[in-house]
Amino acid sequence: MGKGGQDYGRQAGGTYKTSKREVYPAWAKDVQDCLKEFKVDKDQGLTTQEVEKRQQIYGLNELEKHDGPSIWKLVLDQFNDTLVRILLAAAVISFVLAWCDGDEGGEMEITAFVEPLVIFLILIVNAIVGVWQESNAEKALEALKEIQSEHANVVRDGKRIPDLPAKELVPGDIVELRVGDKVPADMRVLTLISSTVRIEQSSLTGESEAVNKTNKPVSVDTDIQGKKCMVFAGTTVVNGNCICLVIQTGMSTEIGSLHSQIQEALQSEEDTPLKKKLNEFGEMLTSIIGVVCALVWLVNVKYFLSWEYVDGWPRNFQFSFEKCTYYFEIAVALAVAAIPEGLPAVITTCLALGTRKMAQKNALVRKLPSVETLGCTTVICSDKTGTLTTNQMAVSKLVALGTRKDLVRTFRVDGTTYSPGDGKIHNWRAGQMDANLQMIAKIASLCNDAGITYSGNQYVSNGMPTEAALKVLVEKMGLPEGSSSASSDVLCCCQYWSDIEHRIATLEFDRDRKSMGVIVKSDSGSNSLLVKVYALYLSDLLCC
Repeated sequence: MGKGGQDYGRQAGGTYKTSKREVYPAWAKDVQDCLKEFKVDKDQGLTTQEVEKRQQIYGLNELEKHDGPSIWKLVLDQFNDTLVRILLAAAVISFVLAWCDGDEGGEMEITAFVEPLVIFLILIVNAIVGVWQESNAEKALEALKEIQSEHANVVRDGKRIPDLPAKELVPGDIVELRVGDKVPADMRVLTLISSTVRIEQSSLTGESEAVNKTNKPVSVDTDIQGKKCMVFAGTTVVNGNCICLVIQTGMSTEIGSLHSQIQEALQSEEDTPLKKKLNEFGEMLTSIIGVVCALVWLVNVKYFLSWEYVDGWPRNFQFSFEKCTYYFEIAVALAVAAIPEGLPAVITTCLALGTRKMAQKNALVRKLPSVETLGCTTVICSDKTGTLTTNQMAVSKLVALGTRKDLVRTFRVDGTTYSPGDGKIHNWRAGQMDANLQMIAKIASLCNDAGITYSGNQYVSNGMPTEAALKVLVEKMGLPEGSSSASSDVLCCCQYWSDIEHRIATLEFDRDRKSMGVIVKSDSGSNSLLVKVYALYLSDLLCC
């Protein structure tokens, strides 16, 4: 992606410029320099008058809406194929000949129209399948816009606006980000409210792990992965709180650049190997059929064109239009018979089945012939597992101390999704948790900033995948004997522990410390320190 996926060019005074407007390299400047450049106070924010001025300059903070191809264009695109055009021409000629034969015979024989009708049916089915597939792909590409945040917590005129529509943001706005928030624009981190801030930005960089952010400047030539003091639109806050300064909005953001690249790719598509071969086959078939038909027609010229030789020169020409038409019909019938009418239907059916299988694997195929391109692939290169996995985690084993110090118990845990009902804990006696197991459940629930919700017929998480997996484990463990939860939430067991132990302070996860700690206060008034240690092999060890 280079420097954030944009084409930068150095300008005087250290300013960088894209094709749209100049970009201030905020990632390479101190916080005070950034505030001075955008003429804003961190505590007061922009004034209403200044916001209106900047909205006129920069526009709304939203991605451009590109009208997709019309249904008629999609239909016409299905006939942009040599073989299909040959079939269409053959069907039209067959229909005309059948009509003429019916007129000459005095009645319309339905059997004469069977061949052209079958060809037309094949072409219609082929077009319907192609249009349906491309329409679904276009809708899936539009889902990119859903990555954008809808609201933002902004400071303006010295007042905090907790739910300002994100599209109204302008460069210079002061925004507060919290755990679970979607970043509404490309912003420079000004202040960390918590000890650490981590951002999930796999949608831009493919990083499988959240990235720690800081307010310290970096080199001006740093790529997008190295801009630790920047947060980008469309990414998600998975840990911590911070105050940020909006730098870029709308199509000038990194996600806007990605959106533009997708649109450019749609305009400069190349034919797949399969389509090239089909076009070559269609052109070759057209040439061969044309030559054969011409030869057949010319061989029979003597039957509809005759003459006499007088003084060595042809004279008295006699031409029979009826016979000429008759032999022309024979040549055309030969051409129609030579065309493989079923080939496009067979190819479309095979590609549609391939597309369906790819869709079951969550792979988007925009055009049917693209499925065959994957079959031509010999090497697939990937830089990390995060780009090939679902970025989800699940607990597979639970280890706890027994009733004696030298006794260790191991429980196997089933399930790979965030659904509490997906799988169970083997050899688990529901409701009979001893003090050690209760402590594990308490720490996994309270020393945790993740959440689970049920949306779109599936369970989704917000926050770190590891922490979400721990909350699912708590739900599978259930409640202690004699306990009950009044909550009907997905995480009712986690809510039970939150009701009896209240978090009063948090020390966020730090990669140097490799742990997260919370102080909780019980109903009896006593305080406890719960610590979750992030150990080797991405496993969470719980201790008190």
